[in-house]
Amino acid sequence: MNLFGSFNVILASAPLNWTESQAFGMMSGITRYIYENMPSYQAAGYVVFFLVFILSAIVFKLGFAKNDLALWKNVVIYVFLFIGCIVLTFLALFLPMIEGLMVAALILILYKTRLWREKREERMANQQGKA
Repeated sequence: MNLFGSFNVILASAPLNWTESQAFGMMSGITRYIYENMPSYQAAGYVVFFLVFILSAIVFKLGFAKNDLALWKNVVIYVFLFIGCIVLTFLALFLPMIEGLMVAALILILYKTRLWREKREERMANQQGKA
């Protein structure tokens, strides 16, 4: 009996010899579209990275950011967000990270719009009540 059962560690760490079509077949939708339509894979990688960063920044700003933070604190937060997006870019190759960030951004946009509308209506009701 093998120590690891039927799992062979050497085969698990072997490089994959995928063809281009097999790699594209494993990619998520938007990432595949970017890689298929950009002039080079390096440019496509940068586009995916900046798309992940921009969508992450939007989700952070809409859902988690405090408006009263000092400038240097915001800079530190966005620098760490930038570094974290490097890992998310690797995950975005074969997982739907971009699609998930887009859905999260849309949900937060709808939430913020509804919250803004309710506050505006409440303010209007308070002004009419005082008059």
